[in-house]
Amino acid sequence: MDLKALEKISYGMYIVGSKNADKLNAQVATTVIQITAEPAKITACLHRDNLTHQFIRDSKVFSVSVLEQDVPMTFIGHFGFKSGKTFNKFENMEYKKGVTGAPVITANSLAFFECELESCLDAGTHTVFVGRVVEAQCIKDGIPLTYDYYHKVKKGKSQANAPTFIKQSV
Repeated sequence: MDLKALEKISYGMYIVGSKNADKLNAQVATTVIQITAEPAKITACLHRDNLTHQFIRDSKVFSVSVLEQDVPMTFIGHFGFKSGKTFNKFENMEYKKGVTGAPVITANSLAFFECELESCLDAGTHTVFVGRVVEAQCIKDGIPLTYDYYHKVKKGKSQANAPTFIKQSV
């Protein structure tokens, strides 16, 4: 079986955020999709070990910010390669608290959605969160960042706990 075929599936790149009481966290995610239009619902799939996962479970709210193609690698690294368990991702960061209280990343973002959690699907190492969109806004025009562009132009690699990670044979 050639699992490199999975790399042909198109993904966007997003920042998914949530809250837990007065604490905020957010992370890079590639598996966000719209699933219904009326009412508007989206899903976000996150690894169980991530702090944002726990915050969504506890607070029942999450936000999704759509990253722009020109986002700096340092910004992606800020949300993608550091843990909110030991690092405050919001210090000196451009964001706002949305209507749900979830953090909305406005820097390097084209649009955002805020969701109230409706259901969860256990996907083994990950959970698929289904959220009803309660707020959405376009921030600016631009080209959304895709995972393909990230890999081919920005030279990124998947983290080992990402749903898009493919273990390379030695």
